[in-house]
Amino acid sequence: MLIAGLILAAAAAAFHVFIFVLESVRWTEPATRRVFGVRSAEDAETMRQLAFNQGFYNLFLALAALLGVILVLTGQRTAGLTLAVTGTAMMLGAALVLVLSDRSKLRAAVLQGVFRCWRSWHWPCRR
Repeated sequence: MLIAGLILAAAAAAFHVFIFVLESVRWTEPATRRVFGVRSAEDAETMRQLAFNQGFYNLFLALAALLGVILVLTGQRTAGLTLAVTGTAMMLGAALVLVLSDRSKLRAAVLQGVFRCWRSWHWPCRR
């Protein structure tokens, strides 16, 4: 179960690196604007600084989770689990904020939050 959790934490990290690229590198490109529902190049330019900053938040969460996975795999289990669970729990928290603030963002929140709920580490997704 631990390995499954580590795989999902790594997948969550990879997804957040992808979001970083969209928000911080490719924000004004038409395909990226469509993903985020930004209607015009002018709107994207207005939001560019905020998206750039948000992308780095996603990158830092990904790095925390990925470092946690690496630490567990190299024998530093306590520190690694602490980082992996903390990073992915914050990702889940952000997904919950997204859907609670705008119900139309349910799909995006599910994509953002789905990797965080694995059976080997029951919290925070325990029923």
